[in-house]
Amino acid sequence: MKLDVISLDNTKAGSVDLDDAIFGVDVRADLLARAVNWQLAKRRAGTHAVKGRSDVSGGGKKPFRQKGTGSARQGTSRAPQMRGGGVVFGPTPRSYEHKLPKKVRKLALKTALSSKQAAGKLVVLDKAELALPKTKDLTAKLAALGWGSALVIDGAEVNKNFALAAGNIVGLDVLPSQGANVYDILRHDTLVLTQDAVAKLQERLK
Repeated sequence: MKLDVISLDNTKAGSVDLDDAIFGVDVRADLLARAVNWQLAKRRAGTHAVKGRSDVSGGGKKPFRQKGTGSARQGTSRAPQMRGGGVVFGPTPRSYEHKLPKKVRKLALKTALSSKQAAGKLVVLDKAELALPKTKDLTAKLAALGWGSALVIDGAEVNKNFALAAGNIVGLDVLPSQGANVYDILRHDTLVLTQDAVAKLQERLK
C-alpha cells in the first residue's frame, strides 16, 4: 500500500510503499493484550515484602500461662492472630516476568502497526530533524500538524536536537526504531514513523 509522506512543515514530501504483511495484517486484540501484559510484567519491581512470624522480633516468651486465664492458650505473641504478629502468606520479593514466544511478539508488533494504519492514525514523516533544539519551534509545528498524543519513531538513531526539543512536550515521545514496542504504540493516539523507521521496521519484521 502507498502512503503520503509529509514534512514537519505539514507539506507533502512524496510517498512510501508499506508492506501489507507488516502494516496490513488483521488486528488481533488477544495478541496485543498478551504483548502489553508481557511488557508491563517485565517492568514490575517485585520488591514487595512483609514479615512472617519468623521475621517479627520478640515473642520468645510464652505471653501468659496455659490455664486459668479464661483466654485461649498462646505460645507466642508473634503468632499471626496476635496484635503485632506476623503476616500469613504475605507477598515476598519475586519476579513477575514471564516468557512470550518471539513469533508472538513479532506478530503483536505487526498487529499494533496495522491497527494504527487501519484507524488512519499512522503518519509517515520524511525526517524528524531540527536545526536547533527549541521546544517552542517544535510545539508550533506540532500544533499545525494537529498531533496531541504522538509517538515518533526514527531510524537507528534519534536526531539529538529533535529529542531535546521533544523532551519537555507532554504527550510526545521519541524512540529509535529498535525501541518500537506494542505498549508505547497503543498508548499514543498518533504513530509517526520517519522514512528511515519504515525501512528499519520492514527489515526487522519481514
